[in-house]
Amino acid sequence: MTLLLLIRHGENDFTKNQKLAGRLPGVHLNARGQDQARALGEAFKNAPLKALYASPLERAMETAAPVAQATRLEIQKEAGLIETNVGRWQGRSLAALRLTKQWKIIQHAPSRAQFPEGESFHECQARIVAALNKILRGRRTQDMIACVFHADPIKLAVAYYLGLPLDQFQRLSCDTGSVTMLNISEAGASLVKLNQRPPLDFLPRRK
Repeated sequence: MTLLLLIRHGENDFTKNQKLAGRLPGVHLNARGQDQARALGEAFKNAPLKALYASPLERAMETAAPVAQATRLEIQKEAGLIETNVGRWQGRSLAALRLTKQWKIIQHAPSRAQFPEGESFHECQARIVAALNKILRGRRTQDMIACVFHADPIKLAVAYYLGLPLDQFQRLSCDTGSVTMLNISEAGASLVKLNQRPPLDFLPRRK
């Protein structure tokens, strides 16, 4: 089995202030997010990580940087791991969006939801799973791979690999600076850890 680690980027001022950053450029980690990234780097220092991938957005690349330094790996940008395209909702506050009819659909029946001028959750899930399957292709048993990207895409990936209906993916949790671990093989997948923060005592260690 391949150990697939799904890491959410650290905190930024959009997440702190309850706004949807979407794919806006120039969204960087704030002070707390930088602390979270450093903690992840420390947690992976003795882990036998084989490869490190990240969404091309700044907040993901900045979160991956301390992990790359600790493991002496190059960050491989993977465009398929980019944040959900939230269309016209990009940059808006969650407080305002909660008042819309579309918000209720997104939260309670996401399989029928599409962001205005953006992606549907079906489209986002298909894109994320295609990117992860490409990353997993050809990996050896017990290889450990890390991918740093975004909350909803991580939850959609977990739902897919566990066979959960898309309408249940919002029941999963994915905090900033968290790690979720899946064991994946040709026979299926199992969830090892969900939404864990450093210290990550469950990680394998270099022999």
